[in-house]
Amino acid sequence: MKKPADNNYPINELSRERWSPRAFADKPVETRHAASLLEAARWSPSAINEQPWRFILGIKGDSSWEKLFDTLIGWNKQWADRAPLLLMVVGKENYSSNGKPNNFHAYDCGQAMAHITLEATNLGLFTHQMGGFSVEKATELFQIPDGYKPLAVMAIGHYGDPDTLPEEMKERELASRERKELKELIFSGKFGEPSPLF
Repeated sequence: MKKPADNNYPINELSRERWSPRAFADKPVETRHAASLLEAARWSPSAINEQPWRFILGIKGDSSWEKLFDTLIGWNKQWADRAPLLLMVVGKENYSSNGKPNNFHAYDCGQAMAHITLEATNLGLFTHQMGGFSVEKATELFQIPDGYKPLAVMAIGHYGDPDTLPEEMKERELASRERKELKELIFSGKFGEPSPLF
């Protein structure tokens, strides 16, 4: 299923075609494609090139996938069980060079996940990012050390059948995509004052 953005201005096709389904097919992701996703993340930008992202990859059937799935809240467990890949991004909270707090680590990890998302779209795959998971359980299950923080979990795979979803999720799956208008988001002069460009 395709749900291209109803964009007001021209944008690249990957951004236009990207969306976050919950219906995943019971079909594995090729190893070379999984590697390409993580290679895209490796080349994303970061403050002073710190590259604060670390990833925990679970392939359905292995213990890491089971543990990642176990960290999810109930709502996400209702659909993420079909995703062949689960990926957790963990942020390194301090700079390697001086040990001081890296206030941009979460921002940079988000950029790495965005690069994965666009590369997935490029490969004909889909992603769905989740904040609905237990940081505490993830830290415990994966023995994540101090100075590192789990930030998000991503489901990755091929698109599946919306009929596999509970009715409420299916309705959301089939609904059109919506976004706020740029005039609500872009300010000039002071916060809240729309830019004259829009």
